[in-house]
Amino acid sequence: MDIDIIFKVGAIGLVVAVFNQILTRTGRDEQAMFVTLAGVVVVMALIIGMINDLFMEVKSVFNLY
Repeated sequence: MDIDIIFKVGAIGLVVAVFNQILTRTGRDEQAMFVTLAGVVVVMALIIGMINDLFMEVKSVFNLY
């Protein structure tokens, strides 16, 4: 596992948290929710690619083709 993905997820989390706090304090709760949702979608897209690689590796190790 590459350590870069942990830093990417952490950076996305920090940016989303800052934007969420700024938008919430200015009274834009709906936009804050959409920023949070967009952050979750981006992180899930990163993780889904890694899960796909994991399943391909498991298939090749156990010769499940």
